[in-house]
Amino acid sequence: MANSSQGNTRDLLLSVACVENWRENRELRGKKKKKLFLGLGPVINESQKQQLESVSYSSRYALGLFYEAGTGIGVPWAARYVADNPCVRFISIDNKKRNIESPEIGPSVVVHTTVAFGSEHLDSDPEEVQQIILSHLHRIVPSLPKPSSIKCQRWRYSQVTRAVPNCPGQMILHTQPLLICGGDGFTRSNFDGCIESAMSLAEAVKPHLQQFQTQAAKIPQDLL
Repeated sequence: MANSSQGNTRDLLLSVACVENWRENRELRGKKKKKLFLGLGPVINESQKQQLESVSYSSRYALGLFYEAGTGIGVPWAARYVADNPCVRFISIDNKKRNIESPEIGPSVVVHTTVAFGSEHLDSDPEEVQQIILSHLHRIVPSLPKPSSIKCQRWRYSQVTRAVPNCPGQMILHTQPLLICGGDGFTRSNFDGCIESAMSLAEAVKPHLQQFQTQAAKIPQDLL
């Protein structure tokens, strides 16, 4: 039961880890490949390259504290915004915030740092950063019990501070085959920005799908 509980609660920060890994890989590709190629021709032109390179993100740390099933977190709130601390900006009792409280699953606490703290400690030893965050956290919530495990995650690309100029929602890099990129870097880092980019991507793909359907309709049936 304990192993199952611990495994389930660790999944609650999986999305943060996935985002960090994906964005670090993207940064690595950007550094190693100044030009992208598909077949014999370049995929991305100089103007697009400059627009993509102009995008910037804020940096933070995310800290996850995981507890055994049955542990009580004695606070009256599910999430709290902290305005007066130089390190901690946001705290949530994650299972309570997600409305998935269960006696079979241990609670977890998620902490986000301030942008200033994240930038200052971006390349610091994560173990040292973890201890600093914990010290601030315990001043804010002194009743917090000792967790069974802790995960400190560097969030190098947290929120967009400067999007692609004019916030187009997407960018078509190649048409044959179709290659389109989108996301918060083309709008802004909130729910509306994600929806706006998704709708822009759908509109950009639509004519290409219609063209494909038209071409497919001309194929003789005996060749299908």
